[in-house]
Amino acid sequence: MMSDTAMSIRLPQECEPALLEQFLKAEAMALWAVRSAQLQQVPPHVSTFLRQHEEDEQQHLAQFETMIGRPPLERERLPTVPRQWPVLAVHLYGYESLGLEFATWLVTLRPDLASIREDELVHVEFFEREILRILKNDVVAAEQARVSARAWWRKLPSTVHRYLAAAVLAPYREALTDRILAAIERRFGQTGLFQSRDATTETSIKPDQEEGR
Repeated sequence: MMSDTAMSIRLPQECEPALLEQFLKAEAMALWAVRSAQLQQVPPHVSTFLRQHEEDEQQHLAQFETMIGRPPLERERLPTVPRQWPVLAVHLYGYESLGLEFATWLVTLRPDLASIREDELVHVEFFEREILRILKNDVVAAEQARVSARAWWRKLPSTVHRYLAAAVLAPYREALTDRILAAIERRFGQTGLFQSRDATTETSIKPDQEEGR
């Protein structure tokens, strides 16, 4: 089911190539992050999920390579991801949530790609359950996760800004940014990663104040 936020902004068809191009990059980054995560110490059931997650991302990437006509730029080495599971879980949950938001916008222009959005939703829901488990079962790990969430959130505006950098998206950039940030803020709040004071404190950060990912 499409979110209300996606339904309330109508992107014209000429935005499709820019979204496809960004999704190629995003899927490549997701694949590398998942591979890097598998090298860390994670619970056994998470390791099993990450292997399936990697297969999903490989399929998505191949699909976007076919549509765009080229592969993404290769990396010389895998990205660095957090080693402690509570922090890594937030990292994966955040970026999967961001991927879901972009998939939602893409599907408004390419309904035939709905299955990719469904995969993204499965990934988000898995890590959401892991976050809830961390927050419920271990006070120390819960605090690690909340601190990590606030740190990740501070970087998010600049990340979204880069994802929406294409000139064709300029007329919609501010509205899209606001909707994406609001959706992820809501997710973090509902899971308990954000306490009531966190959101109002962190959302005042502007894109040009943040480091690049």
